[in-house]
Amino acid sequence: MYTLNPGGPKSLKTSAKLLSLLIAVPLLVAGCGTKAPAPANSSGGGDASKPTDKKVVKIGISQIVEHPSLNATREGFLAALKDNGFIDKVTMDVDYKNAQGDATTNLTIAQKFAADKKDLVFAIATPSAQAAVQNVKDAPVLFGGVSDPVSAKLVKSLDKPGGNVTGAADTHPDAIPKLIDFIASDFPKVKKIGIVANEGEANVAFMVKTAEAAFAKHNIQVVKASVANSSEVKQAAESLVGRVDAIYITLDNTVVSAVESIIKLASDKKIPFFASDRDSVEKGALATYGFKYYDHGYQAGKMAVEILKNGAKPGDMKVSYPDKLDLIINLDAAKQEGVEVTDSMKNKVQDKKNLLGGSAK
Repeated sequence: MYTLNPGGPKSLKTSAKLLSLLIAVPLLVAGCGTKAPAPANSSGGGDASKPTDKKVVKIGISQIVEHPSLNATREGFLAALKDNGFIDKVTMDVDYKNAQGDATTNLTIAQKFAADKKDLVFAIATPSAQAAVQNVKDAPVLFGGVSDPVSAKLVKSLDKPGGNVTGAADTHPDAIPKLIDFIASDFPKVKKIGIVANEGEANVAFMVKTAEAAFAKHNIQVVKASVANSSEVKQAAESLVGRVDAIYITLDNTVVSAVESIIKLASDKKIPFFASDRDSVEKGALATYGFKYYDHGYQAGKMAVEILKNGAKPGDMKVSYPDKLDLIINLDAAKQEGVEVTDSMKNKVQDKKNLLGGSAK
C-alpha cells in the first residue's frame, strides 16, 4: 500500500509522480497488447478463402454403407481438400459417420450434423444425400455416389440445383447405353438378361428403367429379381439360373454390397455377369463402362474447395459427371465365366490399363 504524503511538499511531489506512473503503466500495457481475435462464425462465415487461417472448418461426411466404390469416393473427396491446403485437425475437422445400411442411423447422422452446425456436409449415396438435404438447411450440402439427383429430389435441375445443394452424379449419361450396346454386339447369344435390383431406392428404379429401355432396343428381354436388402441378393441371383443368358446389375448399393455372391454364382454356372461399377469388375464381374470412384470423389472435393475457399454458392454450381468413361474388362473373370474375350472386344478399351487381370499382361 502506497502512502501519498507522509513527508511534506517534497514528498507530495514525489507521490504525485508515483501516482501518475501507476495510472500510466496499465494504460501503456493495454495499448501495446495483442488484439483479441474476432469470434469465428460457426456457420461458415469469416474468410474461408485462406485454408491456412486459424479457423477450422467443420466437415461432416455421411456414408450409407461400407463399400469399395463409396469408400473410394470419400478418399478422393478428402484428397482434393488436402491438395488444396486443407489439413485435418489443423484447418479442417472431419467428422465421418457410416450408417451401415440402417435407415434410422442414416437419419440420425444427418440430424446430428445439422445440430453440430457443420460448415459443409458431404453425403455419399442417395439415402445419405436425401437425409442430409432434408435436415441440413444452414450449410452447403454436397453429394457423391448419386445416380439421379433430380428424381431423388436432391436438386431442382442439374444445371441450376438451387438452394444449398449440389454435387457429383456417378452415372454418366452414356454409361448404361454403351454397356448394353456392347452386350448386344459382342454377346449375340444373350436374348434374356437378369437384373438383380432394389427398386425401393429411387435412383435404382431410374437406372433399371433406363436399362430396360436400352435392352428393348436390342430385343433383349429383361427378367427382374427384386431384393429389399443385401441378405436377399444371393437367393435372388440363384432364382435367375436357367432363366437368363446373362446377369446385369446397376449402381445399386444394396446389391453391390453383396456382389461376391453373384460373382461366385456366375463363375460356378458359367453365366456372363455385367456390372455398372469398376470395383465390381475388379472383384470378378466381367465388364462395365465405368470410371474410378476416387476420381468421382475428387470432383466433389474440388467443388467443396470452391465453396470453402472462394465462396461459391452450391445452388449455382452445376452437378458434375464422371469425365473418364471407358470399357473395363476383367480377363480372368471372363475365363471363369466361360467367355472368350475377342480382339474386337479388347479394341473397344481405350486405356489398355482397363484390361484387368493376369491375362492382360
